[in-house]
Amino acid sequence: MKNLIKNKLAVIGLGIALGFSSSGCKNYLTVEPIDRLTGNNYYLSQKDVESNFAFMYAKFFEKINETWVMGAIGEARSGEIFVSEGANSYSQRKVIEVLGKNQLPAAMYSSQFDWYKLHVISNWTKYYQVIQSANILIGKLEEGIPGVTGSDQARYIAEAKFLRCFTYFWMVRLFGDVPYYTDPYHTEPLARENMVSVLNKCIAELTPQKDLMPWSLNDPGLRGARPAKGAIIALLMHMNMWNSSFDPGNKNKYLNEAANLGKQLIDSKQHKLIAPFTDQNWAVVTKGRSEESLFEFYKSINYGDFVEPLAPFWDHFLRWPYKFPRYTNQLSHCFFISTYMNQIFPEGDADKRREMWFEDITSDNGRFVLRKFGTNVYASGNEDKNPDNTFSIFRYADAILLYAEACAELGKNNEAIAAVNMVRDRAQATRYSGGGGGALKDFIFLERERELIGEGHRYFDLIRTRRLMSAEWTMSPLTLDQYNRGGWTWPIDPSAMNNNPNMKLNEYWTTIGR
Repeated sequence: MKNLIKNKLAVIGLGIALGFSSSGCKNYLTVEPIDRLTGNNYYLSQKDVESNFAFMYAKFFEKINETWVMGAIGEARSGEIFVSEGANSYSQRKVIEVLGKNQLPAAMYSSQFDWYKLHVISNWTKYYQVIQSANILIGKLEEGIPGVTGSDQARYIAEAKFLRCFTYFWMVRLFGDVPYYTDPYHTEPLARENMVSVLNKCIAELTPQKDLMPWSLNDPGLRGARPAKGAIIALLMHMNMWNSSFDPGNKNKYLNEAANLGKQLIDSKQHKLIAPFTDQNWAVVTKGRSEESLFEFYKSINYGDFVEPLAPFWDHFLRWPYKFPRYTNQLSHCFFISTYMNQIFPEGDADKRREMWFEDITSDNGRFVLRKFGTNVYASGNEDKNPDNTFSIFRYADAILLYAEACAELGKNNEAIAAVNMVRDRAQATRYSGGGGGALKDFIFLERERELIGEGHRYFDLIRTRRLMSAEWTMSPLTLDQYNRGGWTWPIDPSAMNNNPNMKLNEYWTTIGR
C-alpha cells in the first residue's frame, strides 16, 4: 500500500499554474466569460472590475465545490464523525472515517474512495489563479481605471487585497508554508515562505484597508457575499489568532490586536446575532445575506447556481424530511458520535441549540440529523437536492467568540465572559458564571464547537490552540512530533515542483505520515 501511494504521488501533480479559464455565475456574478484578464484593453471600466471580481469569487468557489471540502478540511479529521450502517454508497463514504484517523494518502488515493476525489484538495493551482488575478487587478486599480475613482477605487483595492489575503490564509491553514508574491506578473520560481511571515505580510497589508471599506454595501443583496469592513476585521482576527500560536514570542501582540478588532466590531453594532432563536430566524442565517453574515459564498437555486451534491457539509447529516426524495434518504449518511455530542451538549444543560439543531442527537446511527442545516429544504420533493444554504465562512458569532478567546488568553476575564454570554443568550443557554483561567478558556473552546458545528472551524481551532495533541479534545490526537512535523497539514501535490527547483513538499506526507 505504501509503495502504491508513493507511485500515485509521483504521477499526480500540478505547479503554480497562472493561466485563466472562462467562468461565470448568476446574480451579481452574471458576467461575460473572463478571457482577457491580463490585457491592457480589458481594464477600461467599472464593469470590467466587477467582471474580474466575479471571476475570482467563482474560481475560489470551484475549489470548495470540487468535493466535500468543508467537511474534509475543517471537521472530519478530528475523528468524531462516523458513517451510518445502511447509508447510500456506504463503502465510498467510509473515507470519512479514514480522514478521522488522519490517513490522508489512503483517503486521497485509494480506488475505494474515487467518488470523493479528495486528492484535488492538494491542488493549489486555482488558489494561485485567484491570487494572480487579484495582483493584476490591484496593479491596474492603482494605475487608474476610467470611471473608478475616489471611494470606489479605494473600496475595490481593499476588496481585492481582502480576497488575496483570504486566499493566502486559507492555504496556510491547509499547507503551512506557501509561496508568497504580490507583483502582477510574477514568473520566477518561488520557494515556500514561512507561514507566520506570510500572514504577517497579509496583516500589514490589510490593516490599513479596513478603514477604507464601508460597514455595509449599497446593495443589501450583496451583504456577506461581498466583503465589507466586518469581513476584513474577521479575517484579521483569524490571522492574528493563528499567528499567536505559531509565533509564541509575539503572542500577546497578536492577542491584543485580535481583541481590539473584536471590540471594534462589537461596538460598531453594524452586525447582530439574529434573534429570537427560532427555526424561522435561523433559516434566514443559513440561507445567507443576513445581518449575521460577515463573509460567505452565497449560492441559490433561485439563480440556478450549480453546487456539487457532495460539496455541502450538510449533505452527510440530513435525512428525510430535510432531504428529498424520501425513498433514497431514509437515513443520514453520517453522524457525530454520542460521546462527542454529550461533551459539547450535555443532556440536561439548558441550551436551545441542542433541541433546535439536532434530532436523535445521541443515536449513533442514521437517525441522527444535524437539523442546523435543514431549515431551507429544497422546494420539490421529487428531486435529490440539498437544502438551499449559503457556504458560510465568517459569521458574527465566530468573531464574538474569537474576541472572547483573545480576552481570556490576556486575562481580561470580564470581557471574555460578557462576549461568550452574548452567544449563550441568543441560544437561550445558561450563562457562564465561573471564573477565569483554564476553565474559562476551555468553556470558550467548547462554545465555539457548539455554535460553529458544521461550519468548518473545529479542526483549525484544534490546530491553533494545540488541543490537537490531547485525547481530551479529539478522538484523533497527534503526538508532539507529528504536530511539529506538520501532521495537521494536507499533502502538496508533487507537480508543484515542476520547473521549480526551490519547491519542497510537506515532509510529513512524503514519508506517508510516519
